[in-house]
Amino acid sequence: MQAPPCFYKIYFSPAAWQRQRMLHKLKDHQHIGKLKVAGIVLTVAGIALFAYMVYSVGLNELIAGIQRFGIFGFVVILALFFVRIVVRATAWSMSVNEPHYLKLRDTIPAVIIGEATSSIVPLGILISGTTKALAVRHRVPFVVGLASVATENLFYSLTTSLFLIAGAVTFLSVTVLDETSIWTIGLLIVGIVLLLIFLFLLVIKQWHFASDLCNTIYDRGHARGLLENGRHQVRLFEDMIYGFYRRYPRRFLPICGLGTLYHLLGVVEVFFVLSRLTDAMPSVMSAFLLESVSRLITILFKLVPLTIGIDEAGAKFVGDTVALAAGVGVTLAIIRKGRILFWTAVGILFIAKRGLTIEEAEIED
Repeated sequence: MQAPPCFYKIYFSPAAWQRQRMLHKLKDHQHIGKLKVAGIVLTVAGIALFAYMVYSVGLNELIAGIQRFGIFGFVVILALFFVRIVVRATAWSMSVNEPHYLKLRDTIPAVIIGEATSSIVPLGILISGTTKALAVRHRVPFVVGLASVATENLFYSLTTSLFLIAGAVTFLSVTVLDETSIWTIGLLIVGIVLLLIFLFLLVIKQWHFASDLCNTIYDRGHARGLLENGRHQVRLFEDMIYGFYRRYPRRFLPICGLGTLYHLLGVVEVFFVLSRLTDAMPSVMSAFLLESVSRLITILFKLVPLTIGIDEAGAKFVGDTVALAAGVGVTLAIIRKGRILFWTAVGILFIAKRGLTIEEAEIED
């Protein structure tokens, strides 16, 4: 049942929402501080690993590979990534509950902003969705934007999980690994499958874990000032996400298709880079494995800005496994990191233009 307009006015006024979230942020300040320390430690370790990767391959060889790739090649992967941004932005615009709506001119800059914060901020994975919602708050209420981001992320998580499973199965089928590695990859596949089952049941059964927890805490007399209105906000937030799947069943396959296209374009990008770095025509399987491992690393090590060092190490491992020429995997990772830096710079410009701040995003989140 759709909430009456007055409900939005009472519980989702920007001032009330911000006050509640500020209180919540202050309470969790110590936990965020620990995550920041972990992010700094991992970043330092990533930089050290990056330096080792450059040393092991050889700086001259890396420079030669980048020169071989050329300015034209870099322009092409910039364009390919922009197409991927448009794909995610389209999926997001399709995830907004009516009567609200977002156009591509709203979601494209917001997706770029989200990618920028996710890439350069150690806690970017925690605030990238919030920054997207903040970037479109002039078009839709903040809670509507945040719910649409969460809805699109659920679809994206589904397609990403299937992509990772396919990559893991392919990797097992084409390589000879020791028993420990086989068990590790097997457990990874099982974990992803269990996560998919949980997400499926979460939506179908409409489990309101977050709001139920808030109600339990409130009923026990804790944090009553924070949860007096906040528990209703959380409940409506959940209802907006769960209700989307029942109100718009015809959007399910198109949005999933866009998520799949996003990953396929990543494979195309890797294939194109390899084709300019190697004399022989690369295989689609090699490109697929490199992209799936890169996606897994991005998910597991998001605390490390730009996944520096870790992405290069993963690309080198897969490159050696599929018998690529020495240094090609590391060069590939560095070239793609240059692409990330370019679009991150664009995102920072959008952030500055719209007057957004990281502190504001942390308060909202």
